[in-house]
Amino acid sequence: MNIRHFAKTKAIGLQLILIVPFALQIFGAVGLVGYLSFKNGQKAVNDLAAQLMHRTSISVNQHLEAYLSIPHQVIKINADAIRMGLLDVRDRQTVGKYFWHQMQAYDLTYIGIGLTTGYGAGAARYDGKTVVIDDWSPKPLNNLQTYATDDRGNRTRIVSVTNWSSFTETWYAEPVRAGKPLWSRIYTWNYPGHPYIVASAGRPIYDTNNRLLGMVGVDIHLLKLSHFLRNIDVSSSGQVFIIERNGLLIANSGKEQPFTTVKDEIRRLKAIDSPNPIVQGIAKQIQQRFKGFQSISKDTNLRLDFQRELYYVQLTPWRDQYGLDWLVVVSVPESEFMAQIDANTRTTILLCLAALGVACGMGVLTSGWIARPILRLNRASEAITSGNFDQAVEDSRIQELNALANSFNHMARQLRESFTALEKSNAELEDRVEDRTVELKNALSQLQRTQSQIIQSEKMSSLGQLVAGVAHEINNPVNFIHGNLVHTQQYAQDLLKFVQLYQQHYPNPADEIQIAAEEIDLEFLQEDLPKMLSSMKMGTDRIRQIVLSLRNFSRMDEAEFKPVDIHEGINSTLLILQHRLKNRPERPSIEVIQDYGSLPLVECYAGQLNQVFMNILTNAIDALEDGNASRTFQDIQANPNQIKIMTSVVDGHWVQIAIADNGPGIPQDIQQQIFNPFFTTKPIGKGTGMGMSISYQIVTEKHNGKLECFSTPGEGTEFVIQIPIR
Repeated sequence: MNIRHFAKTKAIGLQLILIVPFALQIFGAVGLVGYLSFKNGQKAVNDLAAQLMHRTSISVNQHLEAYLSIPHQVIKINADAIRMGLLDVRDRQTVGKYFWHQMQAYDLTYIGIGLTTGYGAGAARYDGKTVVIDDWSPKPLNNLQTYATDDRGNRTRIVSVTNWSSFTETWYAEPVRAGKPLWSRIYTWNYPGHPYIVASAGRPIYDTNNRLLGMVGVDIHLLKLSHFLRNIDVSSSGQVFIIERNGLLIANSGKEQPFTTVKDEIRRLKAIDSPNPIVQGIAKQIQQRFKGFQSISKDTNLRLDFQRELYYVQLTPWRDQYGLDWLVVVSVPESEFMAQIDANTRTTILLCLAALGVACGMGVLTSGWIARPILRLNRASEAITSGNFDQAVEDSRIQELNALANSFNHMARQLRESFTALEKSNAELEDRVEDRTVELKNALSQLQRTQSQIIQSEKMSSLGQLVAGVAHEINNPVNFIHGNLVHTQQYAQDLLKFVQLYQQHYPNPADEIQIAAEEIDLEFLQEDLPKMLSSMKMGTDRIRQIVLSLRNFSRMDEAEFKPVDIHEGINSTLLILQHRLKNRPERPSIEVIQDYGSLPLVECYAGQLNQVFMNILTNAIDALEDGNASRTFQDIQANPNQIKIMTSVVDGHWVQIAIADNGPGIPQDIQQQIFNPFFTTKPIGKGTGMGMSISYQIVTEKHNGKLECFSTPGEGTEFVIQIPIR
């Protein structure tokens, strides 16, 4: 029988033919009006953003000029007073009191003088509130005294004494060397609870005969610029920040500070490393576009794409006559201004949809009486395709459609009879396939377990080879260093004794020798060199101990059964896990209690047994850390985390190792599954579900021993290992 195949033609729905033309006309008209409105609004946004950024830049520039002009005004007043003889720099008590009164009048961090004779005086606001007076001399020790004052600036008591020299400070050396007023390099210091980023203004001072006396300087706190920037109404999510030409942040309008604290040391951040993602991203794009920040010499407006959002950015160079050369960056996201335009766009879209709905409604009313009989026939056909053969199409008032419905009903009856016979044959086939599928699943599960165990064994073997190799390669150079340190220490002691003997017999050396001794700080070198060599020897001892533990843990030379010290393997495993046991910011250290009995040497696979110790101890640490998630630091201190390891001999033929923790415990329903392959309660990516399964196989199959788990929820878990001594 020949069957004709007709080419498949893409059909169009009747309702679409009636609805689409009318809907497109309305939709196109409303859409065109919306598009023109959007483009005009976008142009207005660009103009508004430029005006806002320009106004902000002017405000920042005016504040910088006003704020940073004060230090140079103050030092000029002081330098003129000294030149005219109104202020005697030799009377440091009067000078300090004079500076104290200036500190009351100006919002400054420090005012002081440093003389070429090594003397100096100043007034400081170290804690941000209280003004104290500094007084120093060229004496070698305890030459800087800091005084508390009364409410009139009179010195009352010494609050601190320290060693200090103004000659080594950039705020002294740079203006004296330049011979003119300038800003020295920005520096940082950390008074307890008060971090400072300071700009220091300095100028040389002369007496009435125009002889150089030293310099006068004023420090100003740059972090206060950040407070000003945060109060600028640029926008709810806009950012303003100021940077040096080398990229270091000076101030920013965000909550994040332009510095970080490392071991009580203030370290300034570059703009490209700022914790504020907007400042960081914009700075990186500016740096890439201009190959750094040095080449930006005039006001520049940019549009930058950052985190899938457009930002308007204005770059404004700021300079003063005393050497400052900064860059003011103002950024505003486009979304701040596009909100109303987006709202209008949404309104246009709603109008388009409403117009489309009206057009569709009119088309539906027109085409409904034609399309309904065809749709009924279509629904019946789809139901048969889905397996529901109990279908019959009702007659309609259209003669041609009635003939089509009768033919469809006859076809449905024949399909129903054929499908009933097919279902009976299919049921028999499914039963046979299901039995075979169960057999294949069981075989696949066994194959997966075997494959995972082989992979894990190969990983541990490779890891053991790597650890043993690294330990061997480290051990040789460390032994070379450790052996030579003893001779180095003896040679150093001999040389130091020789220098001391020379100093005893020649207490007044030549000037060149005396200068060289001061430059290398000979006294400190004599005191610190033996300590440094002792520290190096202690460090090499520690490295040798770690290398020995790594070699013990890997046991690459003990692949066969061999008598070993079980305690040595446990201790090596604990040393490797020391980084997880020690204290952390969120918890104190985990206490390990080692209750070791007297054990003989045990014949075992040492490397594999160390793997069992590692798996159990790692799970114990994980359980303790999971339990700590719901506890405070004080709760953990009151009831500290503990892991207890107990060893003993049982019945004279068995060795027992018990590892217990005081964690949250394991629920009873989970205890029955912990040794099953691929079972884990850890998040995806943290646990494979093979650790305890392989440990159980190593203890029971490789060593003919026992591995049991005892756990009480809320009290802790204990794993007990028993293996024969021989």
